[in-house]
Amino acid sequence: MSDEAREFLNSYGDFVTKVTSEPSLDQSSLDARMKEIDSSSPIESARLLTAALGLGSETGEFVEIVKKMFLQGKPASEDNIFHMKRELGDIMWYWATACMALKLDPYEVIKENQDKLEARYGEKFEVDRSEHRKDGDCNGIAITKLNSSKASK
Repeated sequence: MSDEAREFLNSYGDFVTKVTSEPSLDQSSLDARMKEIDSSSPIESARLLTAALGLGSETGEFVEIVKKMFLQGKPASEDNIFHMKRELGDIMWYWATACMALKLDPYEVIKENQDKLEARYGEKFEVDRSEHRKDGDCNGIAITKLNSSKASK
């Protein structure tokens, strides 16, 4: 590697460190942040971290199979369909873990998603509605429903 490339990478590494949060760099800061979340919210931080990392990795495994089928000639065989089925099962396991960590009813998560998409698309998908969302879609809808459900308790 050239000296110029090495110097650039070292400089970039310094930049990355400067723009990285303390809990991302230091175990005791991460522990403190997880304890803070656990004590100030209903979230189970260790379970949520497990779910988030698992969802990312298992989704990546599923995507890898699809990528190889469409782009690298992997056969669309029963074996590969079974492999994808197993990865989808892993994704569901981590999704359920996330729901438990956040104290969310899985049915309500699915229903909220259906409501959001029905509000966005109506009866049929349209690219324009996907690309140009109305004000409040989707965070506004979620916040409004969250606030109204808290108020009713």
